[in-house]
Amino acid sequence: MVSARGLVILPSTIYTALLSRPSTPDPKCAPGGNFDLSHWSLQLPTGSAKGINVIPSKDLQGCHGYSGPHFHTHRSSGLMVLEAPGNPDVTGCVTTQGSRHCRSELRETNPDGRNAAWSSSGTNVLEVTMAVTEADDGTFGTAIGQVFARSKPLAAIYYSQKGNMTVDVKPGPLGHDHIRGFPVAQVPLGQRFTFRLSFSDSILNVAVDGKEAPLNLPRWPADECSFKLGNYNQGRSGDQSVVQVAEITLKHASAASGRGRDSLLGMLGGPLAVFSFSLASYM
Repeated sequence: MVSARGLVILPSTIYTALLSRPSTPDPKCAPGGNFDLSHWSLQLPTGSAKGINVIPSKDLQGCHGYSGPHFHTHRSSGLMVLEAPGNPDVTGCVTTQGSRHCRSELRETNPDGRNAAWSSSGTNVLEVTMAVTEADDGTFGTAIGQVFARSKPLAAIYYSQKGNMTVDVKPGPLGHDHIRGFPVAQVPLGQRFTFRLSFSDSILNVAVDGKEAPLNLPRWPADECSFKLGNYNQGRSGDQSVVQVAEITLKHASAASGRGRDSLLGMLGGPLAVFSFSLASYM
């Protein structure tokens, strides 16, 4: 867009960085009192034949935000706890349409509450520090992080009962095969780790504790993308899975924020990038 004075005005949200890292968590607060959940809604393993229960972002925020059996604050550490039941045929939990498994997951949203829908052409990174204290008995274990495009999963990170972390990548438009069980790390049950899921410049990358998995995928242009994190139980039995989250970092930058940003900095004499660091607390 061009202003009346001839200046090129780029979108005000060219760059956002949302950091949710509690430094002084309050175990008596709901997760939204210790973490900034303004960019997330919550999908629960409860509901009815019409669909699962979804808690919107506005109802998650603050010390008195939503808390329940499957999403709550750890009584001593103040970490965010997400619990998901096992096989719905055994537990009676409710699944999303088209899924055979139950979840307690955070789904990325925009500040206005609508589901996020960004382009893979920019910089898009999700980093999460967590520990899996109980994993399901599925083939690859519990899905703890996902990236979607047009409501379809593109890739997911899994954690098994043996502490094996793997990646699943769906077949791409340029012909790469379905990648299943690609090993990325081995982390003992209950031990904290940090995963990084990046879908930037249309290339998918995964890293655990700073070590990148050699996926070597081609470019995969996609629109209407979003991240998910938490606990998506893939188990065959009714055993639950439990995830404890310590930190969430979400970063987005448009593909136009490089050269265009520099030229505007020169013209306007001020920062164009919008940094939104939301510090809530850390253990």
